[in-house]
Amino acid sequence: MRTKSLGCIIAMALFGALTISVQSSAQEQQEQPSHTPKATIKEFNVKGAGTGAYQGTLPLDINPAGTIIGAYVEESNSVRVFVRDPAGKITTFNVKGGGNGAGQGTIAWSINSAGAITGDYADANNVLHGYLRKPDGTIKTFNVKGAGTAANQGTRAYCINAAGEIAGDYLDASNVGHGYLRKPDGTIKTFNAKGAGTGSGQGTYTASEDCLSPDGTIAGGYLDGSNVWHGLVRDPDGTITPFNVPGAGTGSGQGTNPGGIDPAGTITGYYIDTNNVYHGFARAPHGKITTFNVKGAGAASGQGTLGENINVPGVIDGYYIDASGVAHGFSRAVGGQITTFNAPGAGTASGQGTFIGPNNPANTIAGYYLDGSNVYHGYLRTP
Repeated sequence: MRTKSLGCIIAMALFGALTISVQSSAQEQQEQPSHTPKATIKEFNVKGAGTGAYQGTLPLDINPAGTIIGAYVEESNSVRVFVRDPAGKITTFNVKGGGNGAGQGTIAWSINSAGAITGDYADANNVLHGYLRKPDGTIKTFNVKGAGTAANQGTRAYCINAAGEIAGDYLDASNVGHGYLRKPDGTIKTFNAKGAGTGSGQGTYTASEDCLSPDGTIAGGYLDGSNVWHGLVRDPDGTITPFNVPGAGTGSGQGTNPGGIDPAGTITGYYIDTNNVYHGFARAPHGKITTFNVKGAGAASGQGTLGENINVPGVIDGYYIDASGVAHGFSRAVGGQITTFNAPGAGTASGQGTFIGPNNPANTIAGYYLDGSNVYHGYLRTP
């Protein structure tokens, strides 16, 4: 599970409609069976995205039709939303009230099958607010009752399902996190996991982008009073079930971090062990947990395998960090076969490389990479 905010988002850059189609990396081609068609990766950048370090284009979700949404960071370091349709046409927007300063503006986290988008925006005082952008382009903003009104507090909207329900979390005036579910009629129900800490930065959070299943089940986690992460599943009736992956560490910053949930209720994510190494996991609806590591993942602190998202068939995607600190993408089939890949322009220094966004039912992946100059660029990987 990833707790994100506008201030930590750095996007990627482009020269208008330029799109480059290339073959997948040699590593991926070698790992695929000989009869499997080679995957392709198309790189793209949003016009207006900055080209300085940690600026650029950052895809964050893709729906079944192939529409991609995300954010881009301008030269001023303000953040704007982009929407890229299946034909490659890109449109942009900023919610009215979104600030224009560094780290301010609007981000889009999730898009459903109808094209409705949710996300949040930071105003001129750096307070966060949620929004829903309907397929016709009209925008409705909202705030959860109890959300703080100081800088970096407020409402974050992470996931929207086909029914139009939105899940996310909010930070209160004490900087404690709380989860919520917003119904299509605007009704908001908040929730907290038993055992969640009540100190600054602690509390209850949802996962990002695909944390919400069609029936309203939420995948998330909570940070306890000792700053250890635990996973949770919230059923549509409000019942919350906590869980921990065997092998997860119990020190500060360690533990279990869900990333996404599929319609059947399988949850993927990663856990951090006692040595601060990352490992992927899949939790079946009945609670059975399978762990996995990508060959080539590093085994030192801050390295390893991070499961991130899961699509309708149950294919997991994510990235792994090798022994040199470089990130590489992967896709894990339902049977456990893992395919790795790299965006051709990805940098090869520590902290650079290929990162992952969600995969749609066709296992088309929208993600981003950090190049050798630390600029972000978007990519679309088609299997």
